[in-house]
Amino acid sequence: MIEFSNCRKESNKVLRLIPYAKCKFMALLLVGGALSFLSPTVQAADLLNEHAGAIKPVTSLQNLPNFVNLVKQVKPAVVSITTQVLLSNDEEPMNGFPNFNNGDNNNFGPFPFFMFPQQMPKQIVEARGSGFLISPDGFVVTNNHVVKGAKKITVSLQDGSKFQAKVIGRDSKTDLALLKIGSEKPFPFIQLGDSNGIEPGEWVIAVGDPYGLGGTVTAGIVSARGRDIGDGPYDSFIQIDAPINRGNSGGPLFSQDGKVIGVNTAILSPSGGSIGIGFAIPSNTVKNVIGQLEKNGHVTRGYLGVAAQEITHSMIKALKLPETAHDMSPQGALIASVSPNSPAEKGGIKVGDVILSMNEKAISNPRDLAVRVAATVPGTSTNFKIMREGSVKELKVTIANLAEENKDKRQENKSPSNLGIALSPLTPELRQQIGVDDKVKGVVISGINRESPADRVGLQLGDIIVSVDNQAVDNPNAAVNAVKSALKKDTTVLLRIIRGNQSLFVPVDTKNEN
Repeated sequence: MIEFSNCRKESNKVLRLIPYAKCKFMALLLVGGALSFLSPTVQAADLLNEHAGAIKPVTSLQNLPNFVNLVKQVKPAVVSITTQVLLSNDEEPMNGFPNFNNGDNNNFGPFPFFMFPQQMPKQIVEARGSGFLISPDGFVVTNNHVVKGAKKITVSLQDGSKFQAKVIGRDSKTDLALLKIGSEKPFPFIQLGDSNGIEPGEWVIAVGDPYGLGGTVTAGIVSARGRDIGDGPYDSFIQIDAPINRGNSGGPLFSQDGKVIGVNTAILSPSGGSIGIGFAIPSNTVKNVIGQLEKNGHVTRGYLGVAAQEITHSMIKALKLPETAHDMSPQGALIASVSPNSPAEKGGIKVGDVILSMNEKAISNPRDLAVRVAATVPGTSTNFKIMREGSVKELKVTIANLAEENKDKRQENKSPSNLGIALSPLTPELRQQIGVDDKVKGVVISGINRESPADRVGLQLGDIIVSVDNQAVDNPNAAVNAVKSALKKDTTVLLRIIRGNQSLFVPVDTKNEN
């Protein structure tokens, strides 16, 4: 984090904050609009003149863009969304909006920005957001968090007409939703563009319903691409500096050709208002998700079955990877674990492999791999280029269905009779968290009831049960069946667990349980 001192200079009523170092020197200077790095041989006076070592960008001067015609044409397809949400008795109405806390005490973190303006009788709260029409027959794109839990959804057009909407499908992992409204007349609609074609520095325009002010237009530039804000497993947001606020959620972000290249979703703010750091879901993600929601009402994602980690500069030599410049992040995804019987294992991917590309497109990091795999249609034969022990290999892997895989793993919260514990499969993610390798087979304790037999003998969350009455178990169903079998013989069950670096036997007495 850049730390700022109290050193302040005031010039023409503009407050200038100088980064830490007690105002004695600045490592970076802006000279004539170009960034120059100081060297020991450069004198301060030299910086006032031309210098051969300075970066001299080649740019073309142009007037600021005018968005009047663009806005007039696209505005009719941008809608305001009002929902009525029924709160539970123990839930307080929200005067602001949900916050994705990043762990700081000041709650300075990214969050969605639909708005809850007021509480209505019987714990019904009215919330507002934005959206846009993508077809003449009334399909509307918005954020999932705008319509989640809504009992009633009203879509308002720019001409004042209102329509009741029904939810066609929602996807919480990407925070997208598809609605449908009906009319005898065709609706105005806009097109989704190609978000892969945008670059930092390009102008973008946001249209939405901030604070209930429908049809509000703001403009700015693309600040960055591929931002991960910790909102979901497939984060790859477009960062923008166009002002967006409460009520903008679900609204479109336009490129200068009038096509939607993003869905405005979240902002980074200490107060709830815009500080010029906003995030939009890329239109290419929207195309994939909304297309599936329209067709199936849900989203199907690909599954590979690996846990991957970032590659650091210190790992390059050990992994026998090509050297990269120190100011560039090493490319690829290092495989930390492979799930048994997964597509990755069947295709020959091993722990320690570095995935370099997928279908000839480079993989830059683990998140990039996760996003690309998830977007792959299950059953697709996929080519992976990997680095193993300094040699490049080509592997062909058939991507599976994540939903089917989750069904197989939906044994979480299996509760062995009378012990008072819930069990989860030992997934690659849990292995990383707990710190055990693939050699360990067992199930993880994911829940413990207070005053239960398990609680009384000191079992803990995260303990790995590897055997029940000396019978090895490697999934929750096997553990439940082993406990049932043991209790038919005795009221005490002998568990062998792994906790940290220790292997322990723990007898659990269920004598006083019903």
